[in-house]
This record gives sequence, structure tokens and C-alpha cells, in this order.
Amino acid sequence: MDQLTQLRSQFNAELLEIKSPSEIQLLDTKYLGRNGLINTVLQHIKEVPADQKKEYGTNLNELKQEIIRSISEKKTFLLQSAETKQQIDVTLPGTSYPKGSLHLITIAIDEITSIFEKIGFIRVSYPEVEYEFFSFESLNMPKTHAARDDFETSFIEAPVHPKWGKMLLTPHTSSGQVREMWRVKTPPVRMINISKTYRPNWDATHTPMFFQFEGLCLDNGINITHLKGTLDYFVKSYFGEDIRARLRPHHFQFTEPSFEVDVTCTVCKGTSINNGQKCKICKSGWLELGGTGMVHPNVLKSGNIDPKIYTGWAFGFGIERVIMMKFGIDDIRNYYSGDIRFLEQF
Repeated sequence: MDQLTQLRSQFNAELLEIKSPSEIQLLDTKYLGRNGLINTVLQHIKEVPADQKKEYGTNLNELKQEIIRSISEKKTFLLQSAETKQQIDVTLPGTSYPKGSLHLITIAIDEITSIFEKIGFIRVSYPEVEYEFFSFESLNMPKTHAARDDFETSFIEAPVHPKWGKMLLTPHTSSGQVREMWRVKTPPVRMINISKTYRPNWDATHTPMFFQFEGLCLDNGINITHLKGTLDYFVKSYFGEDIRARLRPHHFQFTEPSFEVDVTCTVCKGTSINNGQKCKICKSGWLELGGTGMVHPNVLKSGNIDPKIYTGWAFGFGIERVIMMKFGIDDIRNYYSGDIRFLEQF
């Protein structure tokens, strides 16, 4: 009997110290579990004298029921107390949980699309897996052109088409120009083509896969003033009213004349001075945006458009690049790192 009395006293003392539902659960396991104290005492009943076993067993069972009842009452008390403390105030704002958002490239694509839609440009989409003809021949790039070797273009191991040539991952959105001319058949054409493009490069300013957006405008009497006006409109709409664009003579196979497009440095605002020192971003007050020019007559012919009747211009800009210029990002690989800390800034 002394052993049971001691066990009851021990239990009651420990029960008084219990302050939480988790603690009462531990106490339950300690006394009533498979290897708990009650079962341990029960295993030693064979050591009790035969004439005392019945009374001992009765008292042990009463103690067990007492412990079960006490633990149950304590559990109920603790749970009711917790609920009282955690009464819900429906007037309080809900708990804020993390939520996803659009990737900054997707945001830029939507913004660029919206800018050009306002001046009548239609968003189109053409194949990323393309043939040589549409990426090169139709764009006035002969078979000997340097851009067509394996160091500049990602060719695909596939049967060569008898008319269109090898298959490849398109290196530029310009491959959609002739396809759009074929689709429309007769100008006017106002196309904006946004797509993934592929070139085997990987460094701070290049990735093997990147996004480009291509503009194409064809009609009667289209000239460079229309091109410059459109570029000015885009630059001010996307970068800000204080940013200007300029055309710098260059050479591209598919345009004649051809230009590089520069815009006012978004860091130093064209002054070439930042914080009293020469701007490290531009060094001259200008940043290179991309290439443009008047569509070459040979490209118009490939698209079944008469160059004696119609003229037009085209441009191709990298979306990652325009984002870099807008926000001052210095490594293009950050876009694809998957680092949420980088993406949450936009």
C-alpha cells in the first residue's frame, strides 16, 4: 500500500505543476502509457503476498481510474483556458501570408505589349524552333555569314528540310518578319513579336536563352522619321519622359540603312557624371539599346512584298537588356537564378 500511496502523492504533485495541453499529454504517457508507471507497478504484483493480491489489485485499479479522471479533467480545463485566451476578434485584420507574383520579365513583356498596342501594333508569336531559311536566307544573310556557324547558332540534330534547310533554335525574333509578311500578304503591317531566342553564350550580359521583342512596320511612304518617332515614344513610355533616344549608323544584313539605338543613361540622366565622378554605367551619357533600320529590299522580296511600292522599318531589342537599363541591374544571370530575394525587389 505504501508504494501506491507514494505513487498517488507523486502524481498529484506533478499534476499541480501542469500548465499546458502538451505537458498534460506527457504526464498521461508517463503514468498511463505502455511503459508507464501504472503498468510497471502491475508487473510486480506477483511479488505481493497471495493473501494481499486481491486488495492490492483493487487499490491499484482505483488509482489508475483516479489518474485517468484527473488527467481528463485537467485536459478539459487547460483547453477551455486556452480558448478563452485566444478569443477571435473579427474586427482585426487577417494574418498576412506570402504570395507569389509575376516574374519581372513577364511584367516587362506585358508593359511593352501595352505600349505598342496603343499605336496599333499587333502582338504575334512565331516558332522558337525554326528553319535556316527564316532565320538567315530570308533576312539577306548568305550561307557564308559568320552568324550561321556553330559558335553563334544552336542547330538541332534533325533531318534537313529540302527547301528550308537545317532546324535550329531561333537566334533572333527577326525570323518572324517574313512569316508575318506571308500571313498579311499586303501591307500595312504593324507587328510586335516577343519570344525566347537562343545563342550559345553565358556571362554577366548573356544567357543561352533570352527574350527579344521585334517591331516591324510596313506601308506606303514609311521612312526613318516614322522609325525615330516610334522609338522616342517607346523610350519615353518605358524609361520615363526625361530619357531620349538617338540613332547611330551601323550595319545589319537585314536593314539598309542600319542603326544602333542609344538612349540616355538612366543612372546619370545623360550627364555622364554620377555622384561627382564619371558614370561607371555609361561613361558617355548614353546606353546602347539595340539594333534597327529600314527593312532591306531583299527581305521584302523574301516576304513577297514589292520594295518599289512599300517600305518599312524593323528593330530588335533584348527584354532583359531594357530591364537592366531601367533598374540598373548589372548581371543578366540574376533573372534566372531563382533567388526570391532578387525577384521580390520588383
